[in-house]
Amino acid sequence: MPYLSPATRAALSRVAEGDNAKTIPDAVSRLRDIRSLLAELEKDPATLAAVREAIEDGTSWDDVASAAGLKPSAAKWRWLGTDEEIVERHEAGRKRSARPSSVPTDLPGLSVAEAAKQLGVTAQAIYLRVSRGSLRAETVKLADGRTYKRVHLDTADQASAEDAEG
Repeated sequence: MPYLSPATRAALSRVAEGDNAKTIPDAVSRLRDIRSLLAELEKDPATLAAVREAIEDGTSWDDVASAAGLKPSAAKWRWLGTDEEIVERHEAGRKRSARPSSVPTDLPGLSVAEAAKQLGVTAQAIYLRVSRGSLRAETVKLADGRTYKRVHLDTADQASAEDAEG
């Protein structure tokens, strides 16, 4: 049985042919071939098979991670569990990375950091005041699943913040 999948072997052959060519391929072609090989190696079943065999043979996740150039938590995230669990975890990761990373600016109230700055206290103090009921806050959930804690200062809170600044 071959070591690598046909797609990985084809990508490896393209890189080897370019490396052995009388005229070296242009830079973009070389880059494309190299990245294609890396992508094929990442998804090649031989990688997961080798990891599973190593773990079954008693190799630690630290050693597997070291051999793969990863941290143990990253190696486990990629390869721990059944095929279905791995696919589910990777799909969830792709969904998370597809979401916008910027914080919306049109949310009601203030962020915890903004409220803390206005009141001249720490974020922890804001959370404490919210838990004690002396500050009103709500959690806003966006359609994409992200949630934000928003603090609503009343006029007395704002006046005391202005007095502290003034």
